[in-house]
Amino acid sequence: MRTDLFDFELPADNIALRPASPRDSARLLVVQGDSGLQDRIVADLPLLLAPGDQLVVNDTKVISAQLRGRRIGRETEPKIEATLIKRLDGSRWQALVKPAKKLTQGDVVRFGNEGKVCLLGHLDAQVEHKGEDGEITLSFGFHGPTLDQAIADLGSPPLPPYIASKRAPDARDTDDYQTMFAVNEGAVAAPTAGLHFTPELENALRERGIGINRITLHVGAGTFLPVKVDDTAGHKMHAEWGTISAETAGVLNAARAKGGRIVAVGTTSLRLLESAATEDGIIQPFARETSIFITPGYRFRAIDILLTNFHLPRSTLFMLVSAFSGLDTMQRAYAHAIRDGYRFYSYGDACLLFPDKAHG
Repeated sequence: MRTDLFDFELPADNIALRPASPRDSARLLVVQGDSGLQDRIVADLPLLLAPGDQLVVNDTKVISAQLRGRRIGRETEPKIEATLIKRLDGSRWQALVKPAKKLTQGDVVRFGNEGKVCLLGHLDAQVEHKGEDGEITLSFGFHGPTLDQAIADLGSPPLPPYIASKRAPDARDTDDYQTMFAVNEGAVAAPTAGLHFTPELENALRERGIGINRITLHVGAGTFLPVKVDDTAGHKMHAEWGTISAETAGVLNAARAKGGRIVAVGTTSLRLLESAATEDGIIQPFARETSIFITPGYRFRAIDILLTNFHLPRSTLFMLVSAFSGLDTMQRAYAHAIRDGYRFYSYGDACLLFPDKAHG
């Protein structure tokens, strides 16, 4: 499909720079095809679902993947900013760097922060390989848990460019950019639909008889890379590591067999569940990478409802929600949200999407 079909104009004022407080006070646009649109808030979620429905949340935890430093060992020492995007082994990471043109294979980058103490006060990495789009392979001087601790000490949460370009990350983001479910470290971007949850909302859902189930997908580089090709067929998704336990798969399959609906909290949960589902919708245990790319025409197998934020124009995520609820429906929903002042992107409001009946 043509990428420009998924384009739209978003006023800068609609981009959220901080989350709602409390988190479940964020607005919620209910998008139900023929039934039109409803303006609610996230705290209403228990009223919008039914006993026996099963929410599926992503319990990945964002690492402090943003590192700042300088190139050393040559005449000049330009500043370098790196975002770690994929662990390769105990000492090597794939990273996006700026400015990439300042680095060549064999260069050494010294990451450090004078306000923090990290072993010797800095962390060195050698540029092992330089690829396309600013991607490089960094080989660090530390290994395993020691390296993990150094990154945690020296790094900061990698806020998305549409927030970081408007304000500097600060101490509030350390908490704001993690979901209440975050336990398994490995993501470089938050599964943002989960940011809306509070202990009070979790209790209300459970009291209503709605299950909350955890799976893990470590959100990776694809979040930062736009679709640059003119046709979606030419776009290559980055692979991300995901796991679904046999126990969780069993709970979800049993609930669905009894008429309960599977509600994906976020596109990351949806993509992992769809990757793990058989043709007839049975969710299998899963422990590997997925690079599933969902566009209109895809037949959903594992998901009945989707809770998600508002996404970027021309993004793989807007393509995914258009596949789920229909492109025309999502264009109308986004136009309503923009007119009505909904807040977009990672710290923004949410929508509760029901499937496109015509293509379900």
